[in-house]
Amino acid sequence: MRVRLLHFRPAPWCPHLLAALLPALVTLTTLAPQPAEAQASSSPSATPATAATASAGGRAALSVQAVSPRRETLARTLSASGGLAAWQEVVIGAETQGLRLVEVAVQVGERVRRGQLLARLQSDTLTAERAATQAALAEAEAVLAQARLEAERDRALQAGGALSAQQLQQTLTAETTARTRVQALKARLQADEVRLAQTRLLAPDDGLISARLATVGAVAQPGQELFRLIRQGRIEWRAELSGADMARLSPGTAVRLTPAGTDTVLEGRVRQIAPTVDPATRQGLVYVDLTPGAAASPVARPGMLARGEFQLGGSEALTLPQGAVLLREGFSIVMRIEADARVREVKVRTGRRIGDRVEILEGLDAQARVVAQGAGFLGDGDRVKVVGTASGAAK
Repeated sequence: MRVRLLHFRPAPWCPHLLAALLPALVTLTTLAPQPAEAQASSSPSATPATAATASAGGRAALSVQAVSPRRETLARTLSASGGLAAWQEVVIGAETQGLRLVEVAVQVGERVRRGQLLARLQSDTLTAERAATQAALAEAEAVLAQARLEAERDRALQAGGALSAQQLQQTLTAETTARTRVQALKARLQADEVRLAQTRLLAPDDGLISARLATVGAVAQPGQELFRLIRQGRIEWRAELSGADMARLSPGTAVRLTPAGTDTVLEGRVRQIAPTVDPATRQGLVYVDLTPGAAASPVARPGMLARGEFQLGGSEALTLPQGAVLLREGFSIVMRIEADARVREVKVRTGRRIGDRVEILEGLDAQARVVAQGAGFLGDGDRVKVVGTASGAAK
């Protein structure tokens, strides 16, 4: 096998091209940017401290404001949710049978007074029956008066021996019968008066009409619901709490609650605590009476959901502005400013949140200084420059 070697011969123009490009390559190499360390070392104005800072690669100090925990009294509250309901709702219906509604005097949402007319039933038949009873009573009273006269006369005759005892007994029996009839007719007249009064449906108490089923022309039946009345317009909040939380409450505890979908805060007080809890949910009811002003609010309507807080008093606590507390990897942290003007990431345990303040339970003391705002842009060990004290710091 024979191997043939090939020899490369450069073109005649190649040496001339390389000679022309060499000066350009040298110029580009000279103008290329140098590293920061080389510039710092080669610059005649660079100092050793500047060069050390640049070589360390540290970031410039961030200007921050410092804040210290403030000791203040925070309210202790217990949160719960539940529904608004009428304190007592009265069902008003007809007591007589077969009478037609001829007038409906109130509408849903109206406030009524005790004894106010709500509706009126047809009363012509009952009025006629009462008149007939009154006439029968008048006749019976006349018969009774005649029987009394005859009884007195026969007693006198019997005393003189002119009348037998049997005849006297008949006269006395007639008198007793007449008296009994008068009593029966008086009772019947009283019943007629009651039935006639029942044709006027009156409000049993002051309150608010929450439902109206009465319709003019309809025939009312005994027990049929015609109106619903919220007694005295009182509304209560039925809060659902666990048995352990219920033990922390007592009648008279102040409550602040907000109906769902609104920003209105209503006031109330605990009236009653249920003695038992539901075995299925392990929750019990706490009954809270709304104040008259709160109950009259247009946002306080039975059936609405509401969330509220029971006011359990106050206690002293260390607090920070909420902007100074971060949440990282599930932990609450603050950036504490050390004496060397660097920040250290410190985990804290938080508690109550009132307004823009958050309670610090563990992790800081009252003398610590932390970054008030912008802590999220800092890392552990970063250098900072404190330019002032944030408002709300401890004094």
